[in-house]
Amino acid sequence: MADTVREIERKYEADGAALPTGGLPDLTGVDRVASVADRATVTLDATYYDTPDRRLARDGITLRRRTGGDDAGWHLKLPVAAHVRDEIRAPLAATVPRTLRGLLRSRTRGAALVPLVRITTRRATRQLRAADGTVLAEIATDQVRADRPTGPGRTAEWAEIEVELTTGGDTTLLDAVETRLLRAGLRPASAASKAARALHETAPEGEREAAAPEVDARSSAGTGPPTAEQAVLRYLARQVRDLVELDPAVRRDLPDSVHRMRVATRRLRSVLRSYATVLDRTATDPLGAELKWLAAELGVGRDAEVLAARLQEAMAALPKELRPGPVRTRLRTWTQAHRKGSRKHLLAVLDGDRYLALLNALDALLADPPRARTAGRPAAHVLPKAVERDFRRLAGHVETALAALPGPDRDLALHEARKAAKRTRYAAEVGRVELGRPAKELVKRMTQLQELLGDHQDGVVAREALRALAAQAHAAGENAFAYGVLYGREEARATALERELPALWDTLTAPDLRPDRGGRRAADSGTARSAR
Repeated sequence: MADTVREIERKYEADGAALPTGGLPDLTGVDRVASVADRATVTLDATYYDTPDRRLARDGITLRRRTGGDDAGWHLKLPVAAHVRDEIRAPLAATVPRTLRGLLRSRTRGAALVPLVRITTRRATRQLRAADGTVLAEIATDQVRADRPTGPGRTAEWAEIEVELTTGGDTTLLDAVETRLLRAGLRPASAASKAARALHETAPEGEREAAAPEVDARSSAGTGPPTAEQAVLRYLARQVRDLVELDPAVRRDLPDSVHRMRVATRRLRSVLRSYATVLDRTATDPLGAELKWLAAELGVGRDAEVLAARLQEAMAALPKELRPGPVRTRLRTWTQAHRKGSRKHLLAVLDGDRYLALLNALDALLADPPRARTAGRPAAHVLPKAVERDFRRLAGHVETALAALPGPDRDLALHEARKAAKRTRYAAEVGRVELGRPAKELVKRMTQLQELLGDHQDGVVAREALRALAAQAHAAGENAFAYGVLYGREEARATALERELPALWDTLTAPDLRPDRGGRRAADSGTARSAR
């Protein structure tokens, strides 16, 4: 069992290993602080773990085993934002708990977690309290000693201050306390964590700490305009980073994490297909197939989540007289059954060898890209052609959908148009830097189209689920009237969306992203119909 604590704190230090003469300034009267109360001084003994090549440290993650104080155990700290981390705690054990190992799997990829540095801290803590006794924050004065538990290394000592909010405080208090501390001679800590500073200061003489690789520069050459390869790899690297960073969020079942991870997977696959003249598809197609597999696995849970929310919202909007029988209970049971099964399956996927092989293959692609014929050409000339090609493909699907009669054939055509809109959007996202405003505007328009078509597809799936729920209710001898009402409402909603599509499509312009002969970016021109 692991518990999570949201940690919002700021760190400060002084020159050398000592605090300013006279200690900390009086913080009474700062913001809402009415009193300052001393707590017991404790000694904390923590050993920090990482892979031998410091993968966790490069991503701002810390893993430690700590004794002393009131929270002894294993602590995994994952960055959330500046000065904000989620601390996941597990009981004290001899080895890294399985729960924490799982949260680190997308980083470690099977590499051993070994002790790298030991930090002993003598901590004196004070509570900053409001007039009613509410604890707003805790300020800790730490005398720190760090050394390497194995191998050569030096010993380092320093003093630092940590100011951490509790549930009663806010960032306004942090700002006010910071002003007072800076005036007293302290300065913001030079390292994001004790572990980072300890690794640097205890390194043996002559040893340089490993720096995080600059993925975007892997294919850089010269100082001229960016090449198509550089633009595409920059985008792919960002999606791979998102994939890795979202893995622990998915395992923790954080809101929207599955959806965001699935989007990153889809973006990767889509861009590999759109830019086949930049990266050789004979090498990327097998990778695309694995990305399609992962997106499908992520979709099992995500689709169930979206569908359940849609049905629950619709059911809640029905007047009580239109939902006779145990409809809410049945819907709740159906939702829990689908979610429980899908989540268990998804965690098994993330723990599988196939998933790790995919992450390693993505890293290999970025490290040694399979260049195709346009890889070295200017991005401003290559990217527009790919985007325009995808837009023409989209136009064909929309035309097919508009010509189809209402029913399954039109539903399928609209679903294909939705996928084509996403592919055009992702292709345009690659060129946001090089192609500027026209690419950003196209992304915005494709998002609008995608949302309309997505709402329609969600309705198709919802009607299928309502038919199944009605059949189950009928078989159990329950009144299925409510499911029929909701089915009719979903059908009406789909019809309304289909009526909106032609007007929306006519407002979209065919992209013209190529620079003209004068070097200026061509303005938007024509309508969507001109691309057909």
